Amino acid sequence: MTGVQAPARVGRWAWVVVLVVGIVLFELVRRTLIATLNPNFVPSLILLGAAVIPAAFLTFIAGRRLPTDLGANALALTALLGGVIGTVVAGTLEFDALQRLGGLPMLFVALIEEAAKLVVPLALLFVPRYRRMPANGLVLGVASGAGFAALETMGYALTILIQTRGDISAVDGTLVLRGLLAPAAHMAWTGLTAAALWRWAERGWSGRAFGGFVLTYVVAVVLHTVWDSVGGLIVYVVLAIVAFVLLLVVAHRLSHPAAPRHATVAAT
Repeated sequence: MTGVQAPARVGRWAWVVVLVVGIVLFELVRRTLIATLNPNFVPSLILLGAAVIPAAFLTFIAGRRLPTDLGANALALTALLGGVIGTVVAGTLEFDALQRLGGLPMLFVALIEEAAKLVVPLALLFVPRYRRMPANGLVLGVASGAGFAALETMGYALTILIQTRGDISAVDGTLVLRGLLAPAAHMAWTGLTAAALWRWAERGWSGRAFGGFVLTYVVAVVLHTVWDSVGGLIVYVVLAIVAFVLLLVVAHRLSHPAAPRHATVAAT
C-alpha cells in the first residue's frame, strides 16, 4: 500500500542509552532520598528501580534485526496496557481462586499469570495494521512482560518498604534482584508464548501450530512454577539462563528464516 510511512525502528544500541540514563537517574534519586530523608522521592525511586532494566531489555529486543512492523509507540503502549491489564486480570483471578480453594498452588499462579500477560498481545492480533508475524508476537510479548514485571516489582518494593518501616537498603536489594532477573523471567516467558501464539495465527490457526503454542505455553508455565516453588538465587540464575537462551534462539530463528524447501541455489 503506497503512501503509508513505516514506523520508526528502535536503534540497535538504543538499549545502552536507556540503561545508562536510567541507572544515572535512579542513583541520583537514591542519593537525594538518603541525603534529605524526604519520602516524596520514594515513588520515583521505586518507579525507576522497577522499570529501568525491563525498559532497557525491551529496547534491546526491539533493536534486533527482527522482521517486524512495530514502532516505539506500539511497544510503549503494549508495555503499559500489558502491565496494567495483566496484573489486574491475574490479581483478580488469583484472588477468586484463593477464595474458592482456600489456597493457591504455585501451578495455578503460573497458569493464571502466563495467560493474563497474553491478553494484550492476543488483542493486537486482530488489529489490521499489524501483520500476523511471529516476530511481532515475540516483541509484543516481551513488552507485555516488561510492563507486568515492572508493576509487580513496584508492588514488592512497596511491601518491603512498609514491612521494614522504611529500610531503603532492603528496597534497593529487591529492586536490583528483581530487575536483573526480569528479562529472563516474565519478559522471556511471555515473549516465547506470544511468538508461538502469533505463529498459530500466521499459519491460519492450524492444528500443528496450535500444538506448538500449547507446548510453548506449558514450558513457560513449568519454568514459572519452578521459579515460584523452589526459590533461591542459584535456581533463579539457572532458570533465567534457560529462559534467556530459549528467547535468543527463537529471536535468531525469526530473524534468519529458513529458506523454502523448493528454493533453488543460484548458479555461481
